[in-house]
Amino acid sequence: MLGVGILGAGFFGAFHARAIAAVPDISVVAVCAEELALAEVFAAEHGGKPYGDWRAMLGDKSVDAVAITAPHHLHCELAVAALQAGKHVLLEKPMALSVAESSRIIAAAETGRRKLMVGQIMHFVWPCLVVARQILDRGELGKPVTGSSSLQKIWMEQNRRGWHLDPLTGGGMLMTAGIHALDHLIWLMNGRVGSVSAAVGTSFHDQKADDSAMMLLRFTDGRFAQAASIGFRDGGGTFDLDLVCERGTLRIDLDRGVAIGQNGKWTDVPNSHDPAWMQNAVVREWQAMAAAIVHDTDVPVTGDYGRHIIACIDAAMISARERRDVEVSA
Repeated sequence: MLGVGILGAGFFGAFHARAIAAVPDISVVAVCAEELALAEVFAAEHGGKPYGDWRAMLGDKSVDAVAITAPHHLHCELAVAALQAGKHVLLEKPMALSVAESSRIIAAAETGRRKLMVGQIMHFVWPCLVVARQILDRGELGKPVTGSSSLQKIWMEQNRRGWHLDPLTGGGMLMTAGIHALDHLIWLMNGRVGSVSAAVGTSFHDQKADDSAMMLLRFTDGRFAQAASIGFRDGGGTFDLDLVCERGTLRIDLDRGVAIGQNGKWTDVPNSHDPAWMQNAVVREWQAMAAAIVHDTDVPVTGDYGRHIIACIDAAMISARERRDVEVSA
């Protein structure tokens, strides 16, 4: 039995606890929150020993792996400490606040020879995103040439916290939610981004962190694509991606599923939508993580990939400030 400790007993920590409960041969054995009382409430619902001190939890020998679902600015410290303590790590996005922090985490995983997987959930969204990737991998539409990805939603949701509103703590729509639009675009384009040109601002709310961003991505092989991250005050949400390929188009809509465009018309891909896609994707994350640990195989979302996403966001922020195209550093 693989014992998992959850560092961060909040909104998404509960998603991980429910997912772990659905996967055979792994279980929640510990949970840590800044306040012990919060950990106790979480443990009463999801199981595990409650901790108010993350160092003590990392010293628990029943913990083989940890899920880090704490605030963004704590990711680097917690991940490095967990890896140095000999724990495998499933690290929620964003991987860290910078490329330098991401590199520290990767180095700790390599030194300790522990598994490190970044929780870019879109890679596990079945059937929608996974079906889309399978269609592309089969080559029936040819190579993606360009694409447009957009996540537009109400920003001030019920689970929003103060640290979400300050860039010093990793806040902002782009790092918190828009990162998904960026991630699945890069993943499905199946290439590395060479440079970014972006406009990033705070258009709808009184906060220090961004709530809106538009990014033009130039891939190293000459292709280009765009991603939008908009956290509005009020409106109807959209979460979709259009890929224009050599022999057709592919539309991915998280609310409707996948459609293929050829010969001037769209054809829906049957059974390509799951209303519970988020929770089920976290289950598949843990299935993949557990398999990598037990069989000593590679994780599907590596630290190098997670760092590349952070490098793209870093470049977008510099581009917005300096109003120029910025090379991606990793």
